Amino acid sequence: MLAVLIVSAVLLLIAILLLGVRVFFVKNGKFPNTHIGGSKAMRARGIGCATSQDREAQKDSKRLSTSEIVNEIINNN
Repeated sequence: MLAVLIVSAVLLLIAILLLGVRVFFVKNGKFPNTHIGGSKAMRARGIGCATSQDREAQKDSKRLSTSEIVNEIINNN
């Protein structure tokens, strides 16, 4: 049981080190950007991640006050 735990811990440590080679051993290293918005090909096609698209939509929309929202609800019913 203890041998399995030690082998698992060693394998986990090796996996973490291999995943972080760029971060640990390159000056100013960082993990690669794997988001859709980080891909040049996707940006060229105008495709972005949902978070970015939502942020743009929120920025473009007008802000309503509470009284305006209540008036819209009353007028639509």
